[in-house]
Amino acid sequence: MVEAEIAAICARARVAARKLAPHPRADKDEALKALAKRIRAAKTEILAANARDMARAESRGTSPAMLDRLALDERRIASMADGVEQIADLNDPVGETISETTRANGIHIKRVRVPIGVIAMVYEARPNVTAEASALCLKAGNAVVLRGGTEASASNAAIAKLVTEALEDARLPRDAVQLIPFADRDAVRVLVQQTETVDLVIPRGGEGLIRTVTEQSRVPVVQHYKGVCHLYLDEGCDAEMALRLVTDGKLSRPGV
Repeated sequence: MVEAEIAAICARARVAARKLAPHPRADKDEALKALAKRIRAAKTEILAANARDMARAESRGTSPAMLDRLALDERRIASMADGVEQIADLNDPVGETISETTRANGIHIKRVRVPIGVIAMVYEARPNVTAEASALCLKAGNAVVLRGGTEASASNAAIAKLVTEALEDARLPRDAVQLIPFADRDAVRVLVQQTETVDLVIPRGGEGLIRTVTEQSRVPVVQHYKGVCHLYLDEGCDAEMALRLVTDGKLSRPGV
């Protein structure tokens, strides 16, 4: 059941990726702006779904740090919508020429950015990743299959529904963004082994999640393990500014 359904979801994503790739920036930006608008309009529904997730997590004795990552409020929902609009404002990477050269035999060669295809995004308790991952993949012309954390299942479903509606608003393939409906951990293993339809896996979360996905995947994985958390000071830098940056980066929201 799980294996067949996930295979079908990824197959639909493959078809959607091919339909999405040729669309111009205007179409993708229209969908992103529609998504931001829908997120703001649906804040009551999102908060209600998140309240169900929070109640369930609290009843299971979930740690305060995990609860902080899971929780949404009006400010965080507004920030989510703002982030989607910021992605819409970014330059379209598709079609950008990275380099070009002419060989001695007269052959002219260009390296041009194109969409990757289908990306599988595996993440933990932060429901805002559902919107962020959808928006980033869409901007780059990629389809994405989302597998969010069990703790945020209701929140993720509410946000993913808005993404689907925004795609339809912009007349883009609705299967370009899909959410895996299965909560069991075996769903992750099945997803990251879809070698015929998934081109890249991106896990986002703690070291344990990254390691598990990397060990189980048969698809290339973008991995970070302990994260990129370094700040380099060059000679003559503003040391006080560096201290403020470190403090803000590590203490402004320790739960994250």
